[in-house]
Amino acid sequence: MSALLRYHVELLLRSQRWLAPVILYAAFLGVGVQGGQPVLDSLGYAAAGLLPVAAWLVRICVTGEPPAARAVVAAPHGPARAHLACLLTALLAAAVLGTAATLVVTLISDPASNGAQVKVDRLGAGAAGLAAAYACALLGAAVGALTHWPLLRSAGRAVPAMLLGALLATVLAGSPAQAAVSGLVTGSQSGRVPVPVLPLAGAALLAAAAFAAACALTARRTP
Repeated sequence: MSALLRYHVELLLRSQRWLAPVILYAAFLGVGVQGGQPVLDSLGYAAAGLLPVAAWLVRICVTGEPPAARAVVAAPHGPARAHLACLLTALLAAAVLGTAATLVVTLISDPASNGAQVKVDRLGAGAAGLAAAYACALLGAAVGALTHWPLLRSAGRAVPAMLLGALLATVLAGSPAQAAVSGLVTGSQSGRVPVPVLPLAGAALLAAAAFAAACALTARRTP
């Protein structure tokens, strides 16, 4: 698996297709996050924006090879393992991006509650923001896995499905991403720092199930 991961990471970096979602995410943060804003609000905003980016990165990774190249890579390792490496590469890229964004947002934001009435521990806020970012990255990767090849092969169906899935995963009550982000926003009102452990665990379970379903279907279909 390590060789497959290295291959797909190099393929992603060399393709430069990652530039579009990364630039869009940076613009999203530039518009919505300003220095001196309450740290938990800003971290919730940054985490929420990572979800569609993670789904987009999955699309880039699973569609980055021509069918012939995909078949060659899958031949010695199996199609399911090769597809899992694609998904893990996208998740890793989203996690790295989320870590960098969380670090920057934590450093430039005001360590205080909304209204600057209560001081907030910056380190604890960063840890909570990182957990929320990972929860959104996991859920976004799950959305991407369920809305692209091999489940949906047509871009005309896959892209709208991805966008709708990302929107619903962000706003629906009960969604791990919604719970993680709303927990940060609520904490910003009181000054308490809630670490979204349960949303992170729920997102990890959903991502594992989505990856397993996509890989199982990949094993049944030819590229």
